[in-house]
Amino acid sequence: MEIRQMRKRNTVIALILMIGSFALIQALIMGGVIRSYQQVTLATICINIILAVGLNLVTGFTGQFSLGHAGFMAIGAYACAIITLKNGSVAGFLLGILAGAVLATVFGILIGIPTLRLKGDYLAIATLGFAEIIRIFAQNLTITGGAAGLNGIPKFTNWPWLWAFTCLSILLVNAFIHSSHGRACIAIREDEIAAEAMGINTTKYKVMAFAIGAFFAGIGGALYASTFYILKPTTFGFMKSIDILMIVVLGGMGSITGSVIAAVVLAVITTALQSFSELRMVLYAVMLVAIMLFRPQGLMGDRELPLPSEWKNRRKKQPQSAAE
Repeated sequence: MEIRQMRKRNTVIALILMIGSFALIQALIMGGVIRSYQQVTLATICINIILAVGLNLVTGFTGQFSLGHAGFMAIGAYACAIITLKNGSVAGFLLGILAGAVLATVFGILIGIPTLRLKGDYLAIATLGFAEIIRIFAQNLTITGGAAGLNGIPKFTNWPWLWAFTCLSILLVNAFIHSSHGRACIAIREDEIAAEAMGINTTKYKVMAFAIGAFFAGIGGALYASTFYILKPTTFGFMKSIDILMIVVLGGMGSITGSVIAAVVLAVITTALQSFSELRMVLYAVMLVAIMLFRPQGLMGDRELPLPSEWKNRRKKQPQSAAE
């Protein structure tokens, strides 16, 4: 009962923080403090959070090393762009997001069933190959505009839409992690052989996590298409998957809070180095080396942001551990 009450209390506090962040940023936008340039950075942060949370479910919570997240993002982006170009309304925008997410999920299941029997580097190579196949198809199909991409995509995203989809993604992934299915995924991450011995269908849960991660990648891609007006196949190359993975690793694999913090930090750094784009990858490399040396578990490790109830529990445990 105490655990359930603590989770309910933490959920309420998280919702209050989400609503407070929405009100604060909305007030800054209406007051002209956050202008169009900063709003682009804000949109990038929200999209990266959605992408990172989805990948964290696969890599951090289930322990499957995937490098194909950019491919699912591309599917969602092109699906939403094609629909909104034909139906330039809010209904078309929402339909495009739904279609992109569902289509990415279908591909996630189709790709996950054969590839998730692999492990480690082999799985990473297989998912990377899938992402490259998607990019090459987008580069050669007429419906996607070929190498030139799609232009003039109607813009429907704004701060309320971005905030709503970001919060919804975080809450849904968090709810999944604390369900029986999520605990099964964590068991697979800790010891797949032991999980199988306990009767957990490891292939089923790995495909499930992969499909859910692809679903949120499709949402992120759809929001990207509606934010930046133009899509090109080169946008969804190998480096995009690395960018998303970098957020997960920096924040901590197995921490939703870490993914949120890392997405904000990297977006701010990237914006600050906009005039020195050649230094961006050098900085990423230095950060990766520094993380592996001094903080291999990431900023948050596998923990979430300590809320007041958690601080109380820690204080109660400290005297006991000291006595022991």
